[in-house]
Amino acid sequence: MEVNSLMSSHLMELQQTVQMSVMQNALNLNTTTAIELLKELPQQQTAPTHPYGSIIDISI
Repeated sequence: MEVNSLMSSHLMELQQTVQMSVMQNALNLNTTTAIELLKELPQQQTAPTHPYGSIIDISI
């Protein structure tokens, strides 16, 4: 009975280790994918340009 309990305990520990490893690999893959997607985005200008230029005459 003691051996069965010991084996059951080891099996639970192994299952937890495998689950953590799978979760870590999935997280790493998602992080890598997100970084690649961000790198592929077109670079945007810091400030939008005005359609009539940068200086507008507002005098009356």
